[in-house]
Amino acid sequence: MVLKTAVKSDIEIAQESKMKPIVEIAEKIGLEEDDLELFGKYKAKLSNEALAKLKTKESGKIILVTSINPTPAGEGKSTVTVGLADAFNRIGKKTMIALREPSLGPTMGIKGGATGGGYSQVLPMEDINLHFTGDLHAITTANNALAALIDNHLQQGNELNIDQRRIVWKRAVDLNDRALRKVIIGLGGPLQGVPREDGFDITVASEIMAVLCLATDLKDLKLRLSRMVVAYNYHKEPVTVGDLGVEGALTLLLKDAVKPNLVQTIEHTPALIHGGPFANIAHGCNSVIATQAAAKLADYVITEAGFGADLGAEKFLHIKSRSAGIKPEAVVIVATIRALKMHGGVPKSELAKENISSLTLGFANLKKHIETIDSFGLPVVIAINKFITDTELEVKTLLDMCEKENVPVSLTEVWEKGGAGGIELAETLLAVIDSRENNFKSLYDLSDSIEQKVRTVVQKVYGGKDVEFSSKAKKQLIDFEKFGWSHLAVCMAKSQYSLSDDPGKLGRPSDFVVTVREFKPSIGAGFIVALTGDVMTMPGLPKKPSALNMDVDEDGNAIGLF
Repeated sequence: MVLKTAVKSDIEIAQESKMKPIVEIAEKIGLEEDDLELFGKYKAKLSNEALAKLKTKESGKIILVTSINPTPAGEGKSTVTVGLADAFNRIGKKTMIALREPSLGPTMGIKGGATGGGYSQVLPMEDINLHFTGDLHAITTANNALAALIDNHLQQGNELNIDQRRIVWKRAVDLNDRALRKVIIGLGGPLQGVPREDGFDITVASEIMAVLCLATDLKDLKLRLSRMVVAYNYHKEPVTVGDLGVEGALTLLLKDAVKPNLVQTIEHTPALIHGGPFANIAHGCNSVIATQAAAKLADYVITEAGFGADLGAEKFLHIKSRSAGIKPEAVVIVATIRALKMHGGVPKSELAKENISSLTLGFANLKKHIETIDSFGLPVVIAINKFITDTELEVKTLLDMCEKENVPVSLTEVWEKGGAGGIELAETLLAVIDSRENNFKSLYDLSDSIEQKVRTVVQKVYGGKDVEFSSKAKKQLIDFEKFGWSHLAVCMAKSQYSLSDDPGKLGRPSDFVVTVREFKPSIGAGFIVALTGDVMTMPGLPKKPSALNMDVDEDGNAIGLF
């Protein structure tokens, strides 16, 4: 009788892994100890001096990893990102990773962390998924310091004539706390402040997070912070951080958070993990500073953008690439047979059973994302993230469908095998970069109207029929034109689960109309957020959040953290 070995959890694998001192990891990419600001033995920030020295170096090639629309079945985009970088190093390519920092909201909620999985993880996994180096806390503090300064301005005479009914800056906390979506503050009499409606965003939805991730240095950070709109005055004109004169104080609070964090994978590949804007609310990419630094330190950088290609990749290509002058060499789209079967109509409870017809139907979702990346003029490779429940026929069917679309594809087993499971993907990707043309172009011009930019994304990226704007959104379009904001990029806030704004429409829906209920100006970040569907900037917790499984033993080791 053969006994089945229990599959180890991600945290068990992480805790059994042996890390190298971060100083040794830094040496592999040409950094010395003096270039680092150490956070213990295994974490460090790159110093301002180190970042300044890197600016004159030639940049390596950037590869973007994205995915199909996510499902509860799992896609493993971060896992593939990590495993692919490990595979590149295994075949002798000097490679680094550039990833986002996890938010405590989804970590304590349901989605999980953002450090990969199995034998393709970044370490120390526990630290990164919890408080790490304090970047998110610094952003939370800066966000709330600004909120406090706004309310103090009202209390102390309101020199800027801010209309308290039109304050758009919210407070923030890095947790899913639906009870804080709408609150009343300032109650209790004149000494307690000016009563008004307020609310909380999750920290990763704060514009300060987006600003930090798009800034190129400390000077640019301060300039972007000064441009952030916090309210409107009684003449309905925008009031900015610069008008309040507090951009210096906010920059001071963020002076260390702006420096990227250096860690390592299980296989000791260097990784810069920095910033963490959500992709269904904000632009979903790690910091420009970290990506550019990684490109100066390595020949190849593997980075990812949140959720599917309709969200994270579109925003990487329209917002981050434009802002930073980045041109990706190729795009990897991660898909799983399980997730494609869900897009084909199979319930989660039935995913272990072979189902060729549903897989074929679900392939339509992957095909749309292939078409989207093609429309940007970029080479694309499909990474099939293999699960043990995938049957030989299902794998063959998916491979055949990809080959029929003339798109390179690779079966990937990085969760189970680490970098060794991604060597075929790495070699396929290198061949594609060498052989296929890169004609990267944006799908819209910044000179297009905001309305046209939104329509372009809906029609060309989502495959929708048209866009409908609420009466409030239409009025905002007129106001934004008057304020001189029409030249900015658009950042769509949309459900990650569907190409449409209805999370229940899986696969490849058609003839749908996306409704923009309102716009949110993120002038410091350099884009206009278009809010669609019921996407909220403060998520809620599920009935049984992941926090119920979490604990710590007597030695301080985390338990139940995935």
